[in-house]
Order: sequence, then structure tokens, then C-alpha cells
Amino acid sequence: MNAFIKPFLSYLRYERGYSALTVAAYERDLLQFEAFICANAEGAAIDVRLIDADCVRLWMVSLLDRSMASSSVNRKLSSLKSFFKFLLKQGVLSESPVRLVVGPKMSRPLPSFVKEREMADLLDGSSFESDFEGSRDRLLLEMLYQTGLRRSELVGIRHADIDMEAMQLKVNGKRNKQRIIPFAERLKEMIVHYISEKEKEILADDSMYLFVRKNGRPLTGAIVYRIVRKRLSGIPMLAKCSPHVLRHSFATSMLNDGAELNAVKELLGHGSLASTSVYTHITFEELKKMYHAHPRAKK
Repeated sequence: MNAFIKPFLSYLRYERGYSALTVAAYERDLLQFEAFICANAEGAAIDVRLIDADCVRLWMVSLLDRSMASSSVNRKLSSLKSFFKFLLKQGVLSESPVRLVVGPKMSRPLPSFVKEREMADLLDGSSFESDFEGSRDRLLLEMLYQTGLRRSELVGIRHADIDMEAMQLKVNGKRNKQRIIPFAERLKEMIVHYISEKEKEILADDSMYLFVRKNGRPLTGAIVYRIVRKRLSGIPMLAKCSPHVLRHSFATSMLNDGAELNAVKELLGHGSLASTSVYTHITFEELKKMYHAHPRAKK
């Protein structure tokens, strides 16, 4: 099996364009699987053509027995499926041994989100400073909450991506897929105010990016994370204080206010409705809480 791993990794890196970190993860998974089957064969080398579905299932069981999360086991299974698919293309195999193997069922935890009242209190409150950084941080949080942007999408916003006339934002999402997100008059006013503060603070502002530091250099994802964490830390009972929480909050608020699931999917830039449907569970949980507040529903 080892003889085929290196060609597969080269295929991922140079033909599929996977990052070095992703390729390294594939390598770890495959070497771990190889070590498992060799141990079960008492150290003897295994012909890749003799690997069957039962062997793969035994490996998965051994991982679960070691308390590995179902999500991690499924990722490793995905690595194997890609590997055997490669061997099919190379003519090494005539049939994939994992074609009928199903990974363990995953229990998806509900995403953390900020309630609308709490978000309004934060954004409309007096916790933001009146200087450039305070204006920037308020706009940053407002934009994440009003548009559902990912952190990487936010730091990539350029002035040229903002159409103030049409009140639309062009976003470069995952896999360079572009989408257009509308925004409201309130956000437009905040953008105008922030740009004004930015021009006063940074006299030689030649940056094409909207969000910058005091030295004029663009914000990084790590800085955005720290800003959001600091600003959300005052909200009680909030399990997580990350930029993604604001993305969850955007989707939840949209669905609670009657937006169609497919429309929210497009705004978030999801590839399928399955990714967006998790937010319907959040809204259902909120409905259950409201119902149980009814006097006849109480025990």
C-alpha cells in the first residue's frame, strides 16, 4: 500500500491543488490505516488489492473504541475513499473496497448564537469608543451580523466591492465563488462614517481594503477574531465569542423573521441546503422555549 501513497499525495498537491496542510492530513490518515492493517497481519506487508470493506470497518471500530469523535472518523474514511478512487483511476483496482462503507452517524451540536435583543443592546450601546478603532469595530460587528459574512470574507472586502448607490456588497467566498449581498441604509451610514474616520486617522491611506489597522495595513483574520471576542465577551451565558457566532446569529435572525431557507442559503454562500438547515433546528428550539412559557404548558 505504501508504494501508492506518495503518488496519491503528489496528485492531491500538484493536480488537485490541495494545500500542504491538507495533503499532510491525508498522509497521516493513510499511514495510520496502513499501520493498523499491518499490525493485524502481524507485520506482513499487505497487497492493496486484498483490502476489503470489513478491514476498513474494523479500523473505524478501533478508532471509535479509542473515543475518537465521529466527525474525525468520517474525515479519515473520506481520506480512504479519495485514495481508493485514485487507485481506480490508475487502473490498480477494478472496484473500490469502501464504496459501500458508511461512516458513523454524527450528532451535530446546535451552533451558538446571540439573541436579537442582546445584539441590539451591544450595537446600539455605548461600549464602543468614539475614535477610529471604535468606529471600525462597531462597523465590523454590524457587518458580520447584518450580512452573515465569514471572517475571511470580511477581511477581503475592498472599497471597490461596495456599491453605495445600489447598497450591495460583492463578496469573494469559498473556492473563489462570488456572491452579492444587499445591505440596509443603517449599514450604509455606518460605512460612510467609518470611511470618514479612516481618512482622518490614516492620512496616507492607499489601502484598497475597507478594514485596516491604525498603521493602514489590512486587518488579519486573527485580529478580527480578537476584536469580536473582546466585544462579545460582555454578553452573559454566551458559550462562544467568535466571528462565526455572528454568522450563526444572522442566519437564525433571518429565519426567525420569516426568511426562506433557500434565500438564507444564498446569502451565506452555502453549497447546499443541508448546511443551512441546521439553523432551522435553532429556530425550532426557540419556538419550544416560547411554547413552554405558556401557563398550560408548565408542569
